[in-house]
Amino acid sequence: MNRRPVQVIAVSGGKGGVGKTNVAINLSIALAEAGKRVVILDADFGLANIDVLLGLRSSKTIEDVLSGDCSLQEVMLTGPAGIKIIPASSGTRRLTMLSSLEHAGLIRAFSDIAEQLDVLIVDTAAGISDSVVNFVCAAHEVLLVVCNEPSSITDAYAMIKLLNRDFGRSRFRIVANMVADDAEGLQLFETLNSVCRQFIDVALIYTGAVPFDQNLRDAVRQRRPVILNAPSSVSARALRALGNKLLAWPLPSRVEGHLLFFVEQLTAMDVSNRAAVEHNYE
Repeated sequence: MNRRPVQVIAVSGGKGGVGKTNVAINLSIALAEAGKRVVILDADFGLANIDVLLGLRSSKTIEDVLSGDCSLQEVMLTGPAGIKIIPASSGTRRLTMLSSLEHAGLIRAFSDIAEQLDVLIVDTAAGISDSVVNFVCAAHEVLLVVCNEPSSITDAYAMIKLLNRDFGRSRFRIVANMVADDAEGLQLFETLNSVCRQFIDVALIYTGAVPFDQNLRDAVRQRRPVILNAPSSVSARALRALGNKLLAWPLPSRVEGHLLFFVEQLTAMDVSNRAAVEHNYE
């Protein structure tokens, strides 16, 4: 049995284009550099791209695990700094649309790797689909990535409101991405926090800011994490600072950590109820 807690962190953003996948990848590497054993689950089943962003090629995905063709261990890719990636194939069925046998198989698959990781980073899809909501609700921590655009703030607020109102989620950690500096990042956080305080009872925690940086764009084109490609750049330093903050976050109290609880919660959620919530959401 794994005697060390496993922390599950969902990285989401409410909308596309806010840079959440780059944040997820670089934070994972920062944690790995600090000695943590990190696995990234690519949970964007409509547009899976973590392996592409890292210049990796996957011959198998989590879909093959569900079909019984291979183990989760065989699916995982090794990325920079030793991080592991569980790739998803674009257009695959969602993890919430599984039979009872597949549910049990997925829980068993994650149980088999529990002793090999300290942190599971879940990179969700954009939006507030039933799949995104499932992953965020099941995770131990929620990290929302926002940028200084009205649509990003509006969509982040909509996601926070939905998760709080319908699922009782009350704590969200916020990263301001692609801002000019820390001052703009804090101002962006205060704008979102002010709106939330007026209408919903939640606690938003400012985790930090990642400045807009051409080095990061260059790294993406080279399929390299900026934290390794340009380690002294402003974005890399900011992302490493965020990683250091993550190291201080409280760990799950249960012996096996949050990993198996995460998978059990994920697979137990009812898809039809989730879809109905989204349909009625205003």
